[in-house]
Amino acid sequence: MLANVYEFCLMGYDKRQAQKKKWRVPEANLLFIGVIGGGLGGLLGMQVFHHKTRKRKFTIGFAVGVLFAALLIFWFH
Repeated sequence: MLANVYEFCLMGYDKRQAQKKKWRVPEANLLFIGVIGGGLGGLLGMQVFHHKTRKRKFTIGFAVGVLFAALLIFWFH
C-alpha cells in the first residue's frame, strides 16, 4: 500500500520537475519501486499526471508490479 502511494507521489513530482526542467527522479528508481509493489500507484500516476505514458517499459513494468503484488496477496492469504 505504501509503495503505491510513494510511487504515485514520485510520478507527480517527476512530472513537475520535468515541466520546470529541473533534476528528475531516475527512471530506474521509478521502475524499481513500481515492480516491487508500487505498480498500481505507477499506473494511476501515469494517467493522472499524463506522465511516461508513451514509454512501454513503464506500462509493462507497472503491470508486472501489480501482478507481483496480487501473487503475494494470493500466496500469503
